[in-house]
Amino acid sequence: MIKIDVAYGSAQHQLFVPSHSTVGELKKQIAEQTGLEPEKQRVLFRGKEKEDDVHLSSAGMKDKSKILVLENPTSKLKKVEEMANIEEKVEESIARKESKVEEIKETEEMSKAFAAVARVRKEVDKLSERVAAIEVAVNSGTKIAAEEFDVSAELLMRELLKLDGIEAEGEAKLQRKAEVG
Repeated sequence: MIKIDVAYGSAQHQLFVPSHSTVGELKKQIAEQTGLEPEKQRVLFRGKEKEDDVHLSSAGMKDKSKILVLENPTSKLKKVEEMANIEEKVEESIARKESKVEEIKETEEMSKAFAAVARVRKEVDKLSERVAAIEVAVNSGTKIAAEEFDVSAELLMRELLKLDGIEAEGEAKLQRKAEVG
């Protein structure tokens, strides 16, 4: 057994490993102490990175050797990429929810427009009955006061203005347009 002093970040660790161990086996023990997974470690001895399959004795490591452990920059890059992917997914989710909210608002607005058009149509239908009664009376020879024509025209014009004031998009707009015709 040999003692290896490990520097990782600001922490110092002492490991006792068999002298015939490989750097890969050493990394496993380092992972137990530091929590840094072996594939994310860079083990440096005398300023040079050592490969996993190299035996400690072949690398020149002996009792009381000191090594430096760094986090592999590619693992940091992967963390950054993972975070970017998570952030992108969150943004997509927010965009989908905002889109659904917008669709709901549009549906509500369209429903309001349909209801408003229906109210105008109901009033116009009542007025149309009134105009039809006046037409029957005129055709049968009954004299109708000019005021009656003026009032009917005024009421129809008010309904037309109401119809014109309805904000509508899509099918509701087409329905409003059909009512004006």
